[in-house]
Amino acid sequence: MKKLLATASVIMLLVFSLQAQVTIKPGVGVNFTNVSGGSFDDLKGNPGFQFGGSVAFGEKFYFEPGLFYQTESIEVTSANNPFPVTDGNFKGFRVPIAVGLEVLGDADSFAGLRIFGGASGFFVTSVSNEFLSEDDYASPKWGVFAGAGVDIAIFYVDLSYQWSLTNITTDVANLELGKSNGLFLTAGLRF
Repeated sequence: MKKLLATASVIMLLVFSLQAQVTIKPGVGVNFTNVSGGSFDDLKGNPGFQFGGSVAFGEKFYFEPGLFYQTESIEVTSANNPFPVTDGNFKGFRVPIAVGLEVLGDADSFAGLRIFGGASGFFVTSVSNEFLSEDDYASPKWGVFAGAGVDIAIFYVDLSYQWSLTNITTDVANLELGKSNGLFLTAGLRF
């Protein structure tokens, strides 16, 4: 079944690339993580960053896989102590797969407005935390996202929000940090 799905995906990608406009989009940005649903009331997300790129196939309706190196961090504080007790920093690769629609303009227009949505996986490559090991964190962390983007000449800006489908930690019976939802702002070039 996995081979059939992989073969179908490759064929779709080839069909899209042969018949569609191809746009290469390197970019950098910031992300703001929000942690929800955990067993702690004193968790908060800190800003992180990402850089990488994506390739959009299509003109009015498009398919856009990407690969971004990303950092996320959370901070645990105590009600008795306003300073952080500990924090967790996660680094890894986010692989978003989006479908979108050019609402105004198209891939060849000077300016345009896009809406998009899709799914992503965050594959954790390193964790720094004084209490937990890398094995305690879920990888990949799966999520779904929706957003909008603006294109002007060769520049683009995308703003999206991601809802996590996976808890941050793997052993939620002993320690549940919850899910990390996030706001992503990415800017870059389009060729």
